[in-house]
Amino acid sequence: MADMTPTGADHRKRILAALLYIQAHLDDDPDLEAIARIAHFSPFHFHRVFRGLVGEGVAQHIRRLRLERAAYQLKHSESQIIRIALDAGFEAPESFTRAFASHFGATPSAFRKLHRSVPVPPSPSGVHYAADAQPDFTPLKENPAVNVKIETLPNRRVVFVRHTGPYQGCGAAWGRLFQWAGMKGLLAGPFESFGLCYDDPEVTPPDKIRYDACLVPPRPVQPEGDIGVQEVAGGEFATLEHVGPYGSLSAAYDYLCGPWASSSGRELGPPPSVEFYLNDPRSTPEKDLRTKVCVRLA
Repeated sequence: MADMTPTGADHRKRILAALLYIQAHLDDDPDLEAIARIAHFSPFHFHRVFRGLVGEGVAQHIRRLRLERAAYQLKHSESQIIRIALDAGFEAPESFTRAFASHFGATPSAFRKLHRSVPVPPSPSGVHYAADAQPDFTPLKENPAVNVKIETLPNRRVVFVRHTGPYQGCGAAWGRLFQWAGMKGLLAGPFESFGLCYDDPEVTPPDKIRYDACLVPPRPVQPEGDIGVQEVAGGEFATLEHVGPYGSLSAAYDYLCGPWASSSGRELGPPPSVEFYLNDPRSTPEKDLRTKVCVRLA
């Protein structure tokens, strides 16, 4: 393995502890908080670090290992396919057959007949199910072509509207904020706005995700109804400009929290992260949207 920073080596050790735990508890319902504790990461950061270094989310990882274990059982046992499907966490043989065929390119019965001639598809980090071996993995590497900057953001006093629910629904909060700010004359000159993201949508239930649409007002204002006022703490942030649809922003977070953090020697700080939207989504094609993603550093 290539040389790693102390932080990178530590991240690898902690993620490896999570992989060992997952393999030992492959039949359990995934408990992200418990796995995060094993890896000594906060629940907020763990899933992004795991996905950034392993190349798949925890639930995806567990599902794939269960399918690979099913393939092992098909090859080396006479267990009925329905029993193997139940062991893999599928309640119906039909759903197991679809998932297995999607992953291996053959139905369970065809796979059993073909026996060893169907290879196991590769995984991003080289982790596979093995009945008698401990997992090891190669962390995904930092890409030197990706321009990550460390910037110091100032403290800001903002007016904001809180959105609770899936991130793709936050447009209503922005509409309400700009409507109110326009009525108060806060948009007459240049202004700064940004979003605060508190939760990982692959971990937090959709109806519990929190997001604040924020505007830095040119003069002091008072809260009013659903318009709040808060102090947003500044500090050091790792920043990365993402180009593309807002729905693909998770790739930027995975990179910052995974390969970049592991290679940089920096530890991640607490939420929220900050998103600056650098062009207007109303007049810009989705593929050309530019977003500056900022993740707080400890």
